Amino acid sequence: MESLEQACKSFILGTAIADTAHDITHIERVVAVAKKLALAENANLDVVIPAAWLHDCVAVPKNHPNRAIASRLAADKATDFLQQFGYDESKLPAIHHAIVAHSFSANVVPESLEAQIVQDADRMDALGAIGISRCMKVGGAIARHVYHPKDPFCETREPDDKLYTLDHFFVKLLKIQNSMHTNAAKEEAQRRTQYMHAFLEQLASEIS
Repeated sequence: MESLEQACKSFILGTAIADTAHDITHIERVVAVAKKLALAENANLDVVIPAAWLHDCVAVPKNHPNRAIASRLAADKATDFLQQFGYDESKLPAIHHAIVAHSFSANVVPESLEAQIVQDADRMDALGAIGISRCMKVGGAIARHVYHPKDPFCETREPDDKLYTLDHFFVKLLKIQNSMHTNAAKEEAQRRTQYMHAFLEQLASEIS
């Protein structure tokens, strides 16, 4: 497995990234969380580990019209790479599904424990301090304003995260904890979400 992981890392480092919030450090964090969840849930590491390493191997920016098919493109590219590497072909369909299902944009229900774990691990990286940091990086990359000047916290309007980065908290980030599948992920997601609420309270005190 170590040689596979090294090969996956080299492969990822040789591909383009959608933005700096989806760089190799994101991949490494997802892999680390996926391993922990897989061990806690007794999942198949032969599926979880390569799927976690390769889940973002196709770069499609968040505001690109092809974003909804990015995970399927990544799954196709990942299984081609694994075939060339000589990986066990019996594992490839499960790896393909786990990569397809990890994405919010794809809206695919994870049908296996391994796919649930890869999805949980990827979504975990959108929460907590690292989630806030990544959200702000993506917002800057696509030129969103940080917040609505008159209603930063969407108290009297519908959130619009195409225009305001802070609105993304209300559109997506604060809801992620409710989409977790595994018990270990649910607990960690709740802890990280509490931190994000504390961040919003601090921000309110600074801009009010």
